[in-house]
Amino acid sequence: MLRLRRLLVQHHFLTSYSARAASSVARRKYDVIVVGGGHAGTEAAAAATRIGAETLLITQKIETIGALSCNPSLGGVGKGQLVKEVDALDGLMGRAGDYAGVHFSILNRRKGPAVWGPRAQLDRGRYKEFIQSELLNLPRLTVIEGSVEGLLVSAADPERPGKHRVTGVRLAGGGNEILSSSVILTTGTFLSGSLFMGKTTSPGGRMGEPPSCAGLTHSLREILGLKLGRLKTGTPPRIVKETVDFSLAQLHLPDSRPTPFSFINTHTHCKPEEQIPCHLTYTTPGVDRVVGESLHMNSHIQQDTKGPRYCPSIESRVLRFPGRQHQVWLEPEGLNSDLLYPQGLSMTMPPEMQLRLIREIPALRRADIRTPGYGVQYDFVCPMQLFPWLQLKSVQGLFLAGQINGTTGYEEAAAQGLWAGINAGRTALSMPPLSLSRTESYIGVLIDDLVGHGVTEPYRMFTSRAEFRTSLRPDNADLRLTPKGFEEIGCASSHRYLEAVRVRQGLSEALSALKSVTLSPSRWREKLRDVCISETKSTLISGEEMLQYKDVSFDMVASAFPEILSPYLEFSERIKIEAVYRPHCEKQQREMERMREEESLSLPPDIDYFSLPVSLSDEVREILDRARPSTLGAAMRLQGVTPAAIVHLLNYVTRTGRRSRAQRDTDRQTKTPDWKHRPQTDQQAESNRNQEAGVVLQN
Repeated sequence: MLRLRRLLVQHHFLTSYSARAASSVARRKYDVIVVGGGHAGTEAAAAATRIGAETLLITQKIETIGALSCNPSLGGVGKGQLVKEVDALDGLMGRAGDYAGVHFSILNRRKGPAVWGPRAQLDRGRYKEFIQSELLNLPRLTVIEGSVEGLLVSAADPERPGKHRVTGVRLAGGGNEILSSSVILTTGTFLSGSLFMGKTTSPGGRMGEPPSCAGLTHSLREILGLKLGRLKTGTPPRIVKETVDFSLAQLHLPDSRPTPFSFINTHTHCKPEEQIPCHLTYTTPGVDRVVGESLHMNSHIQQDTKGPRYCPSIESRVLRFPGRQHQVWLEPEGLNSDLLYPQGLSMTMPPEMQLRLIREIPALRRADIRTPGYGVQYDFVCPMQLFPWLQLKSVQGLFLAGQINGTTGYEEAAAQGLWAGINAGRTALSMPPLSLSRTESYIGVLIDDLVGHGVTEPYRMFTSRAEFRTSLRPDNADLRLTPKGFEEIGCASSHRYLEAVRVRQGLSEALSALKSVTLSPSRWREKLRDVCISETKSTLISGEEMLQYKDVSFDMVASAFPEILSPYLEFSERIKIEAVYRPHCEKQQREMERMREEESLSLPPDIDYFSLPVSLSDEVREILDRARPSTLGAAMRLQGVTPAAIVHLLNYVTRTGRRSRAQRDTDRQTKTPDWKHRPQTDQQAESNRNQEAGVVLQN
């Protein structure tokens, strides 16, 4: 009955939103228009509305909003950190994962918490249900079905950087024009998308769905003059569950206590005992043989377009590593689904060869395929053309997020969508755009890598990409980002903010209490008999230092001092992690401060590097002109920019900065205060005269 009610509610939303004709929305101007309803688009639309922007989301099919196009999973190493950060900024993805998850696990558990990877297998239907329910209930958001045929382009505002200005979109079918202050493109694999299976090619961004209109690509390449590239990806066949022999595969159980993605959830929707397992199997020499026999029938694998290095097709893996066994994970698609997703068997050979290939794996000897795998090729915009706030440098009001920027994965798309939505909303509401530093978040690392280095293959997040990963842990994303999201950005709710403040205060008090508990090594041995403390150690040890021992938990120390520490048992695991990493984080903090100083030195967006009166080689000038880094720190990370060039840039920025400050001081001294030109009450006039005279009045 509950399921039926959900379906009826969902049907009501879809029909009511579909009924809003494009002609009705064309009569008004929006603050933000989001094109595309995938993971980037949904987060962008939600973030823009949280900022306070009137937002329009245009998608080809409302019923596919929140669809998991490829693997039914969320998170992982590096990716899980992104999900936690999106949640800390009040995004949708983490809560959706908690609602739809059917198998939760922490990857890399044997290593330190800094590189743990929160991950979950998802129920496809539940995930889509949650996203649609949340999105279609948002205030200030309108959702319509349609395809964008082109962008409305006008002359740029001469007071801001850029050659063009986007003022809205033109819809296909009737040519309706919809105006907006900002536009976000989140086209995923649909931008000039083509589907490949064997030698067959057809237009599309996903099986059964057409690509974006050709006019959109024309707008980007021909009208706006952007540099575009082409990438490819693929998906495996879906296997009928009842035709698999699980006795020939390795059983992998979920964690007995599921860990939620969202900081505001204490438990997941799926109960621990209701979780379902995954299974692991391996390829055989027969798989290599089928790949070799099918190459002449596989046009996708023969093309030079770059595919994902870290999620390659089985054809690419066999060709690159012949004779090697490859893992194949058999992942459930939902609690009641009769299908399995064979992670590791993405393929684009003809359907009959796909069936031959999977049946070369012992557990799949009698397996049947419900839908075959296929490949996708699509256009992307080279991301070095973006500012760190994901607006194009040459186009005012146009933001990009997701696979259109050369990334792969739901989590990378959602992170970009959230940040593009925030900044598109702020720009539309006449607020300055914001950047996230790579010293404070994985989202900052992701965006800095994209805009600073570009991509030659689909970009995937790993913990190894973050220099400060011991500080940027999945467990502390709320402490790092939620206060900023509420106080500075305006995208986090007061409820979430107050919870983050409560946790921060609790952790601080707990660590202070631990520091106050100091005993000699012999006394600690008496209190904690199972802990091995060196006999040579003679100095006093605090409770915080005791937590740095691998086998000592906060619960153990709290049991020895219940009157002091028992109030903080709810933060037990987080206190342990904070205590273990504090020495490392303090050391990293100095390095982070240095990087922040470099990042704070802004480079003018309209700087002419070819005429800059400093000693730079032609090669360095070309690199800087092509990348147009926004800060000195970003310039330092460009390949080919020498340390000597950075010194010259630093001197130039410092000199021009001093001249600018001197000019501002002169202007301030000669300028008449604004308050003298405005009508004032007697009290305001007296207050302003006191301020001008240097009098400070205390209440």
